[in-house]
Amino acid sequence: MEWIPRKARRLLIAALIGVTIGSAVTPILVSEAALHIGDRPRPESAHADAIARGNESVWEPANTTAVDGVMLDGWLFTPREPNGSGVILLHGVGDTRMGMASHAAYLLRAGFTVLVPDARGHGSSGGSVISYGIRESADVHTWADWFLHKRPIAHLYGFGESMGAAILLQSVPREPRFRAVVAECPFDSFEEVARYRLEHASGLGRWASWPVVQIGFLYARAVYGLNLWQASPADAVRSTTIPVLLIHGTADVNIPPSESEALHVLNPRSTTLWLVPGAVHVSALSTDPDVYVRRVTEWFLSHP
Repeated sequence: MEWIPRKARRLLIAALIGVTIGSAVTPILVSEAALHIGDRPRPESAHADAIARGNESVWEPANTTAVDGVMLDGWLFTPREPNGSGVILLHGVGDTRMGMASHAAYLLRAGFTVLVPDARGHGSSGGSVISYGIRESADVHTWADWFLHKRPIAHLYGFGESMGAAILLQSVPREPRFRAVVAECPFDSFEEVARYRLEHASGLGRWASWPVVQIGFLYARAVYGLNLWQASPADAVRSTTIPVLLIHGTADVNIPPSESEALHVLNPRSTTLWLVPGAVHVSALSTDPDVYVRRVTEWFLSHP
């Protein structure tokens, strides 16, 4: 490098050092942001009161303890005339049980008893680390035990959206009591959707996003003991015999519809794919409410 002027050489060395540091720090920052919710909103009883009043139901607090000791909170709604069936509703990342209020409403009106928990690391549930289904799928099994003990439910169903949909699908192998489930806008693997998000949201590009994801996953494994490569609804869907309705908006740029399409291809016998034209991320209900409510409720009722 003797032919390079001294000042330019210093700038080049500084740039190389900056790139090296950035390459090491960026995956850590990305990983930490994905594994924690910084500002966690807390659902209030007034919200549950409003849901119950508006849908001729009563509610009570729901509390249980995960297998690893994390305290889990939620609400349990019982309609005036229960139909003997219950649904567990799972919200998306960064949300709380309040995000599932619109789904709880039409299910309660149809006679379903509804359990709406906060995922670990969200709302008023305990835990600070999000694992995108690795630990949460066991929480679903814990909630199912609690639900079936609390109410005389003959038919148990599950509904999840976005991260909640991915968690629900990963819970299916360990929760055979589900008669059928609905997954709106799931990912087929967390590795794939993490790469997609970095590529499109941050502008890193395909080749730059791949090493960031891989290093970030290694960091999560070393620091938190999480093997995020195992966060894979695809592995669960491939062998399930439980009926799965996959719903995805064709205009979803958060988690592309190709994720649900890939899940359907893995197991067309047990899955049904409904692509909703023009719907963005988890907005199929608002895009066509009447059709949506009819299809979801009929899906559950047709699998007693």
